[in-house]
Order: sequence, then C-alpha cells, then structure tokens
Amino acid sequence: MNPLRRTLAALLACCWAATAAYAQEAPSLSRGQTLYLPVYSDIWHGDLDNKGLPSKAPLSALVSIRNTDPAQPIRVLSARYHDTKGRLLRNHVASPQLVPPLGTLELFVERSEASGGSGASFLIRWRSERPANPPVVEAVHTDLRNPRTVSFVTTARPVRIQE
Repeated sequence: MNPLRRTLAALLACCWAATAAYAQEAPSLSRGQTLYLPVYSDIWHGDLDNKGLPSKAPLSALVSIRNTDPAQPIRVLSARYHDTKGRLLRNHVASPQLVPPLGTLELFVERSEASGGSGASFLIRWRSERPANPPVVEAVHTDLRNPRTVSFVTTARPVRIQE
C-alpha cells in the first residue's frame, strides 16, 4: 500500500474510532437521583505571584437542569450549593420545582459570588412519579468581559447519598 493510502486509511480509522467513542447508550429510566455538578466560581491562571499564588478570574455559572423525557415531568427537590471545602452555602431551590417534559429549570451563580471558589459544587436531587429519562444537568461558566472571553461547560454525574 502506498504511503498516501496508508495515511488515509489511518485517518479513516481514527475518525471511526472517534465517532464510536461519542455513541452512548440511552440511560436507564429512573424515578429519581442525586446528581453532583462541579461549578467554578473562579479559575486559577497565569503565573504565581510573590506569595506563590496564581491569579484568579471570577466566573458566572448558568446551571441548566433539562428534563430529557418527552412524556414525564420531573420535580427538582433541591439544588444545594457547596463551597470548595464542602460547606453548604445555600439551596438554590427553596421549594420543589416541576420541570415539564422537555422543559428546563435554570439557576444562576453570579460572577460576584466568590464564596464558592474553584472547587464549588451543586448536589441536585430530582424525582418523578413514573420512571423517566434522567435529566441532563450542565453548568455553563462564562466571563465575557473584553478583551478576553472564557467559557466552558461542566456536566453532572449521579452519586449515591446515604440518608
């Protein structure tokens, strides 16, 4: 096989492998979960200063709780926001919120809210009367001040909580 064909074959194999890696099985239906969502009130960047500390850039975070079920509503019971040391700062959902099929509940952490730190997180509890597709829960972190723009997404994952 000539070198060009070998290179093309290798490239096609890589593309196929990447496509297969993105394919996911549908999650099991559930009547509820607790989800852990990492959230960044700030990110460290740059070089260390004379005290050995990096610069920090404050960020806002839009938390999006998306009901992926086309037929079943879900109820978000709580969204507890914790700081880097794991201390509860507040519950962003004071009373249970119904999210209709394919609807979204949005929560917002302001850029000026610095108490969470770079290791902040949410524990989000949801329930459904009937088995439903689990929600997709993400946080979009942004700092859109000129001349630079920072934006990235974190995704929640299910955790087991002993109560």
